[in-house]
Amino acid sequence: MSVQQHDYEERHIEKRHDPSRVASTFIKYLAYVIITFGVLYFIARYLIPMF
Repeated sequence: MSVQQHDYEERHIEKRHDPSRVASTFIKYLAYVIITFGVLYFIARYLIPMF
């Protein structure tokens, strides 16, 4: 009878939950959304009536 030996590597993965990083990412994407809506508003308000 043979004994099989397995080598296991344990990894402990910690999720880093830094509130300041989450807040800065939220602000960044909120700025993208506001700029996108601003451009769409400009197109709808000023450029489309020209045609």
